Amino acid sequence: MVSFPFFSLLLSFLRFTSSHPYIGITYSVPSTTVPPPPDKISSTISTLKFSSVRLPHPEPSLIKPFSSTNTSLFLSISNPLIPALASNRSVALGWLRRHVLPFYPSSKISLISVGNTVLNSTNVEDFSPFLLPAMRNLHRGLRENGIDKIGISTTFAFFSTITTAFPPSSAVFKQSSGDVIIKPVLQFLEQTNSSFLINLYPYNLFHLNSEIPIGFALFQDNPFNFRDDPVTGIRYFNLFAMMADAVLTAMKAMGYENIPVIVAETGWPSSGSEAGEVEANGVYAEMYLKGLVRHLKAGAATPLKKNGVMGVYVYELMDHNGGRKWGILSENMKMKYNLDLELSTGAKNCGSMWIFLVAFWFSNWLG
Repeated sequence: MVSFPFFSLLLSFLRFTSSHPYIGITYSVPSTTVPPPPDKISSTISTLKFSSVRLPHPEPSLIKPFSSTNTSLFLSISNPLIPALASNRSVALGWLRRHVLPFYPSSKISLISVGNTVLNSTNVEDFSPFLLPAMRNLHRGLRENGIDKIGISTTFAFFSTITTAFPPSSAVFKQSSGDVIIKPVLQFLEQTNSSFLINLYPYNLFHLNSEIPIGFALFQDNPFNFRDDPVTGIRYFNLFAMMADAVLTAMKAMGYENIPVIVAETGWPSSGSEAGEVEANGVYAEMYLKGLVRHLKAGAATPLKKNGVMGVYVYELMDHNGGRKWGILSENMKMKYNLDLELSTGAKNCGSMWIFLVAFWFSNWLG
C-alpha cells in the first residue's frame, strides 16, 4: 500500500514542476527590403532561446529550416484567403498540402490561426461570416490526414472584442460580435481542444488613456503602480495582467472559462509613427520587455486564474522600414536590448531534482 508521504511528495513534484507560460516571437517578412535567408532567421530564433515562433507569412521556404530545431511553429493565414478556405474544402486541403504536410512533424507546427483581427472596424472587407467555416474545413483536413496535434484557431484584438480593461471583473465581449462570432468560435475551440488567441497591447491602451501611469504600463515597481478591482478585490500591479484578466472574465461570462489563452501579440515600440509618441522609445521598450519576462517568470500572468495564459508572443523579431519600430532586433539584425528571454531553466532544474527525489523514495518504498 502506497504511503501518505509518497503521495505528498508526488503532489509536491507536480506543483514545483508546473511550467511558466512559454514565450515566443513573431517574425513577419519585411515587404520593403530583401529579407534575411530563412535559415538565418531559424538559427537566430534558436540562439535567442525562443521556444516558439509565430509566422504571419508562413512560406514553405521559411517553415522548412525549423525542421532541425526544437522551435514550435504558429502559422497564420492572411484574412483575404478566409472566404476561399470557407467555401471550398479542396482549397483548405491545398493550403495544408503546401504549408503543413510536407514539413510536419519534423517542423513542429503546433497552431494555425485563421486570420488576424478580422473583427477590426478598420478592415475594408468583412471576413467574419467566413471565419468559422474556414476553421472547420482546415480542422477536417488535418484530421483526414491523421493529424490531431495541431490546433486551429483565430486571433482577436483586445480593442475590437473586449468592452473594458478596468475593472477586469466588468469585462464582457462586445455585443456587436460576441454572440454571433465569438461564442461559436469559443464552442469550436472547446470541442477541438484549441486555444483562444488575443493581441494585447498595453502601449495602445496607455496611448489612448492619459490617466494610466507609465510605470503601470511598464511593469515598474512603484508605490502608486497598482489598481484594485472593486468587485474581486484583486490588486493589479501592471496593465498587462489587468487586460489579460479582462479577457478571462469575458470568456467566463460566456461560459468558456477553461479554454487556454495565448497572447498572440504584445510589445512596445522603440519609435513611433506619429508626432507626439514620446513614449515610443528604446528605453521604455526595453523596460516593457524585461518587465514582461519578469512577470511571466513569476508565474502570475493572470492574477484571476492560475495558468490563465498559456503562452505569450512578443511582437516582433525585427524592425521594418517605415512606421513604428517593434523589433527586438534592428533591420540589420543587431540586438537592440539586453534581454534574458529563457523562461524554463529554473523549472527544468527544479523538476529534475524532484524527479530524482520521487524516484529515490519510490525505489525505497518498493524495497
